[in-house]
Amino acid sequence: MPRWLILACTHFVVGITGFAAGIYTLPILTAPASPTEAALRSSTPEALYSGKLSRDLAGSDLLHWGEGEVQILPHRIAHIGRLSPGPDYKLYLAPHFVETEEAFLAIKAASVRVGDVRAFNGFIMEVPADIDVRDYSAVVIWCEAFDQFISSAAYQPPRQARK
Repeated sequence: MPRWLILACTHFVVGITGFAAGIYTLPILTAPASPTEAALRSSTPEALYSGKLSRDLAGSDLLHWGEGEVQILPHRIAHIGRLSPGPDYKLYLAPHFVETEEAFLAIKAASVRVGDVRAFNGFIMEVPADIDVRDYSAVVIWCEAFDQFISSAAYQPPRQARK
């Protein structure tokens, strides 16, 4: 095999590896500071609902997972736990609990995007005034850029949801 071809292939592999590493590490490097444990826990007494994010959902894997607790307040959602780092994460409220990419894509039109998830060790997110958390029954963390399911948690049974 010609030396130039070996060199070109090596450069290509190194370039692709570097690009992939950059996609993975850039969100970690640019993530804002996570709220303090005290700030996260201060929401607990006011919470209307709570739910658990679990690593062992069918749609989660080694690189796409979430764990911990979500506290649902009328105008705020707090996550106390960890998420796998990644780009372009969004928090959705969904009409019912899902645990795979396919299941979420089937209900994405009936779900509402609350906002961008930029921290991976807990977050507090304001809920826009036009969204009533009582109209939904689950939260879904979704990677918009790659249409990838990250995690979800039910916070009330679907039959109680008003939407």
